[in-house]
Amino acid sequence: MALKVVIGLEMHCELNTKTKVFSKSLNNYNDIPNSSVTAIDLAFPGTLPIVNKEAVKKAIKMALCLNCEIPKVLIFDRKNYYYPDVPKNYQITQNTKPIGINGKIDVEVNNELVPITIHDIHLEEDTASLDHYFDYSLIDYNRSGVPLLEIVTDPCIYCPEAAVAFLEHLRNIYKYTDCSEADTKKGQIRCDVNVSLKEENSTELGTKVEVKNVNSFSNVYAAILYEIKRQTELIEAGKNNEIIQETRRWDEESGTTIRMREKVESIDYKYYVDANIPKIKIEKEWIEEIKSEIPLLPLERKAKYIKDYNLSSYDSGVLVKAKEVSDYFEECLELGINPKEASNWITSQILGYINKHDVEIDDIFLTPKRLLNILNYLNKGTISSKQAKELFYLILDEKEEPEILIKKYGIEQIDNDEELLLIIQNILDNNQNQIEEYKAGKTKVFDYFVGIIMKETKGKANPVKAKEILLSKL
Repeated sequence: MALKVVIGLEMHCELNTKTKVFSKSLNNYNDIPNSSVTAIDLAFPGTLPIVNKEAVKKAIKMALCLNCEIPKVLIFDRKNYYYPDVPKNYQITQNTKPIGINGKIDVEVNNELVPITIHDIHLEEDTASLDHYFDYSLIDYNRSGVPLLEIVTDPCIYCPEAAVAFLEHLRNIYKYTDCSEADTKKGQIRCDVNVSLKEENSTELGTKVEVKNVNSFSNVYAAILYEIKRQTELIEAGKNNEIIQETRRWDEESGTTIRMREKVESIDYKYYVDANIPKIKIEKEWIEEIKSEIPLLPLERKAKYIKDYNLSSYDSGVLVKAKEVSDYFEECLELGINPKEASNWITSQILGYINKHDVEIDDIFLTPKRLLNILNYLNKGTISSKQAKELFYLILDEKEEPEILIKKYGIEQIDNDEELLLIIQNILDNNQNQIEEYKAGKTKVFDYFVGIIMKETKGKANPVKAKEILLSKL
């Protein structure tokens, strides 16, 4: 029996507003527990929520990026459940009228565009965080009330590669629009993964299993693969009834999912409209204003790089994968650097360096302006391509300007005809046998002489001029 996997994703991402979604507490990443809280975050009696306009704006911006329908009225609901991470015993969220519904976006998977449909996007408050120890737990309310945007797809994804591609693309959109840092290391992104199997040609979905709070995209991929394997083995063994609608968690150490509880249905949350937050009309003019602020997104930038700058699809994809890299490339173009030249240096030398040293492109000393200086020296013939790479690493390591390092280390190309002529003549005078071999038809000897010239000059000889002079002398 041929089985097909069906995947749905629920991605939670913290928005980067100055304050929390319903209080004036600072929304910042803080290592000191319970240092960014107010009475509202702690649900003291008599406190009332105040809606953060900037959080709503960023939620609408993300909804527009995913081509969602925006409601005319903003409504918040209460999601009731009882757990220490929610001090009110209910979470303020959206159920009646989410900030966006019926969205659709294309993501690139193995050079093909795959459509992903969005069920809804809703804005809510994040919960507190808990640290569990052997016989007690501690609660940190810093995260309580942080604006959290949840994006829910339809069950429309049919391979783990597409699931990860969608999440990576979504993270990029958050960054491109400046709606979030979308930093998994700071816990700003969490993902729930719904996995089910069905017969290849069946329209009926199998029993859905949810893997809760997966904290990295690599773990999303691994969790999906494990669930496919686990559910397939049960079905093939005739144990379909053992696949129940449940919530599991990903255990990175064992590489397996582990049962937590049976899946709670939405009816158990007893949703109802929050009476403390009035309905807010969303004006069309405001939506248009937000739409005008959306920059070119990754796939749009990629298409532009291919069409306008004649870059390859692969290089363009590398450049837009991270907003910071794409912005660096854009700044290079503004300075007048040739697009292909800028692309080659960024995709090879610069990305190679930052990946090796685990740093961000914004933090390296080699700014686009300094890269321009290297290329100016290279294109004028002051330095060779080999010396340009040497200078590249010296700038990064010593954090000095290119012109200072060129003088300090004597990184200049020998470009003077008379100086090159003397060096080449001396080499030829000491290699008469090789000259005879060249004249006898052994043309590979020419490369032998070029190698000696570069060795004698420590790679400083202008290779083009050196070859011209050598050829004329031979």
